[in-house]
Amino acid sequence: DEGYLDLSSVASTAGEARAFLAELQERIERETGLHASFGCGVGRTIAKVASDAEKPNGLVIVPAGKEEEFLAPLPLRALPGIGPKADKRMRTAGLKTIGNLADLDDADLRLVLPGAVGLELRERARGIDLRPVLAETGPSVSIGHEETFDHDIADPAILSEHAARMAASVTERLVKEGRVAQTVTIKLRYPDFRILSRARSASAPTADPIEITRLAEVALERALRDREPPVRLLGVTVSRLVEGEQLHLRLDEEA
Repeated sequence: DEGYLDLSSVASTAGEARAFLAELQERIERETGLHASFGCGVGRTIAKVASDAEKPNGLVIVPAGKEEEFLAPLPLRALPGIGPKADKRMRTAGLKTIGNLADLDDADLRLVLPGAVGLELRERARGIDLRPVLAETGPSVSIGHEETFDHDIADPAILSEHAARMAASVTERLVKEGRVAQTVTIKLRYPDFRILSRARSASAPTADPIEITRLAEVALERALRDREPPVRLLGVTVSRLVEGEQLHLRLDEEA
């Protein structure tokens, strides 16, 4: 559903990057009918956050040197790597924004998020991310489909319809790859950028569209009980993949 591009060989300025990505965005929509959102910056963290800033079909460029200014007002959960536990600890300590995290000195950081994780998250909050963009090979460990809606959706019935449609899409890809899955996960993102996920597992790996849809709907119901809508993003992912195919029982009418 998402990935990173190293544009250093095709763009040396923000203007060149915008032109390249706008053309790519238009081509994707023309050839597939799908909207794609792009974010661009000097590192993977900035690119990821920027890509989420104006979904769907957004294109956000963060100029070099403006990383902290861009990140500072955003909620903590908008920063990749901050999960529910870290978010809770920081909020308990009075932190609300990415800028609050970036401003922590070493002593205060150790009290809130001790160890290497805290140092890494503070670096990201300051817009520093030196991780290279690498081509990854090997079989995927999950298959997913997620969408950011044009507006927040509060009706559980509509969310259920979207979940069923995404489950069908994921199952189709699963079958094409000749694989089966045991766990189905629902992902919800709320207007405050908080993400909630809930999973359900089958008794055995499956590629049966009815079973995968059922598991997705059960996981969605559980997620919506834990936090009510509206939501802005919904995703369905299957994991614990193994090679195989769905077997179907064929009944012989003469038997």
